[in-house]
Amino acid sequence: MDKQFRFGVGLHTVRSAAALAETARRLEGSGFDVLHVPDHLGAPAPFPALVAAAAATTTIRLGTYVLNACFYKPALLTRDIAATDLLSGGRLEIGLGAGYVQAEFEAAELPFPNAARRIEYLEHVTTYVSTHQPRVPILIAGSGDRLLRVAARHADIIGLTGAPVAGADDALAERVSFVRAAAADRFEAVELNLAVTAVPTDASGMPDLSLTRQFAPTLSDQELLAMPAVLSGSPHEMADTLREYRRRYGLSYFTVQQNHAEAFAKVIAALR
Repeated sequence: MDKQFRFGVGLHTVRSAAALAETARRLEGSGFDVLHVPDHLGAPAPFPALVAAAAATTTIRLGTYVLNACFYKPALLTRDIAATDLLSGGRLEIGLGAGYVQAEFEAAELPFPNAARRIEYLEHVTTYVSTHQPRVPILIAGSGDRLLRVAARHADIIGLTGAPVAGADDALAERVSFVRAAAADRFEAVELNLAVTAVPTDASGMPDLSLTRQFAPTLSDQELLAMPAVLSGSPHEMADTLREYRRRYGLSYFTVQQNHAEAFAKVIAALR
């Protein structure tokens, strides 16, 4: 049986407490299921922003997409998770990643380990959090083999990027197959998420590809448009695309960016 659709939106700017409250209420009213805050220097601090959003809303869940696990000691992070979950009425979901921006590590005066060590630490943090806060769902997002093996062992939700995979004609199918094999008996209980990076915001049906190009600078426009994380067409056509993603890949949870929210709300309405 297909899993129910869920839709998340990333909140990247906070101008004031009143503006945050209004935005959170509007997103909740637009049909979004989860409000996410990222974890980058220069962006809002995740936990205070989520607590403020929780105070202004009643049903929308609150999450991080995603915390840089290497920024935190597990016990201190778990304390913040417990408090935020309590203050949100049990609506918290925690997204975790291994971190990738070396300049942010340097600005935080933290060492920047190699990828293998960062992923090893991510697993350490994930294990601690899931042991001490087992009721809070954990999302792990990424694309590489090492990270997806950790996600397959521990995560309730696995975030995929749809990025090209060498030698794979259908990169998303290959990554889902990899996760299925790594998760084994856990797979059917895991929710699969896709981070959408481009959505049309006007009647042209064509998305702005600038964000997607940051992650795939060598691809042509046509190649970018063919990526699963890039949606195009009318709201009903995009809804059909997401139904096909669920049928073909088992994806049921889609996350868009804050500037896509108004346009994507029409897609949500077409799917419900």
